Amino acid sequence: MRVMGILYIVATPIGNLEDITIRAINTLFSVDFIACEDTRRTGLLLQEIKKRFLSVIPANAGIQSKKEHDDMNPQLIRYDDNHEQSQTPLLIHKLEEGKLVALVSDAGTPLISDPGYNLVREAVKRGIQVVSIPGSTAAIAALSVSGLPTNNFFFLGYPPEKQSHRIKLFRSLSSSWSEAIGSPTIIFYCAPHKLQQTLDDMKGVFGDIDLVIARELTKVHEEVWRGKISKAQDYFSNPQGEFVVLFHTA
Repeated sequence: MRVMGILYIVATPIGNLEDITIRAINTLFSVDFIACEDTRRTGLLLQEIKKRFLSVIPANAGIQSKKEHDDMNPQLIRYDDNHEQSQTPLLIHKLEEGKLVALVSDAGTPLISDPGYNLVREAVKRGIQVVSIPGSTAAIAALSVSGLPTNNFFFLGYPPEKQSHRIKLFRSLSSSWSEAIGSPTIIFYCAPHKLQQTLDDMKGVFGDIDLVIARELTKVHEEVWRGKISKAQDYFSNPQGEFVVLFHTA
């Protein structure tokens, strides 16, 4: 009977390297292949892990020794938006051969507005075990410090690029919640060059409502800002970094 490999979905830090988990470190240095958006970036992450953690973590912490990790050199395979379709069959073939594969994104939890859905779906379809190695996710990190309701939330990922589609989405949100589920906290990611226009679109649909904007979470310039949309437009007149926008319309 053929023994299948395992696909590990490994969360990596969104900024602060110390957010890496012991389980994630052991997994990344135990697999045969790491599928990643940027091989250079992931290679640097592995080097930093070796440099900063493997020599200082106590032996009884459950982590493998530095020598064990040095002896293991997983092959990095590029798996970004442009390679997802072409590389999925290759990775599935490796898994069916019994190889261990880790999927990582540039930062945070894979598949959350990042590549990986096709790979996980195909692995599940073929009976390959998929294991989550949980960790950082910018949306949840932002929600936890936002001060907005956390019992019910709706994550949009990145809103549509086209303005008309974005406005249509916002309009649908303002009228789609039922009494049964109530009004959730809305969370979405926004690129800096899209922030001003997106805020303007929101104000046109929802009015000058209160919102929370989290920027560069866990990084040196981390910031959580709260206030009206109009004030946000003034404050973030020259937006820089990665943004998470949150609001609650009730």
